[in-house]
Amino acid sequence: MRTEAAKRVELVFTLFDANDNGVIDSHDFDLMTDRVLEAAAASDDGAKAAIRAAFRRYWTVLATELDADGDGVITIEEFRPFVLDPQRFGPTIAEFAQALAALGDPDEDGLIERPLFASLMTAIGFEKANIHALFDAFGPDAEDRITVATWAAGIEDYYAPDMAGIPGDELVVARV
Repeated sequence: MRTEAAKRVELVFTLFDANDNGVIDSHDFDLMTDRVLEAAAASDDGAKAAIRAAFRRYWTVLATELDADGDGVITIEEFRPFVLDPQRFGPTIAEFAQALAALGDPDEDGLIERPLFASLMTAIGFEKANIHALFDAFGPDAEDRITVATWAAGIEDYYAPDMAGIPGDELVVARV
């Protein structure tokens, strides 16, 4: 695994541990889902249902694949070596990427404006400066928008263990 991917894994674990108790469990995913849905108030019911389903599937796959001792929680030790395995998580990541990116496009014009992007990413738990650096790395248009496809592809790249120098690396850069 590339160094960049290892940093992304560590960050993802801390984000998924939404209640900050040191492990990931189903309640963390419920909490994160609620925060994301609150940020997506303008989205339609279909988009909201899709992200809810994507978060639920994400938890189910993590619990099935990574909860080695069957205790209902995932520790960093269980999480670290496996979460970037494309064969295990590729379809789950793709579903999540499509659902989250679509949530950022409530008017369904194929474009995501910076304010909603920032709200959704903040709801997930990313740092504000890193969110804006990521958005800039996606190459927004003159009206400060990115495409749904760009964001979805960026999410999938973020979870790829062999990727480096990607826009998603902006999320793990220490900023003041």
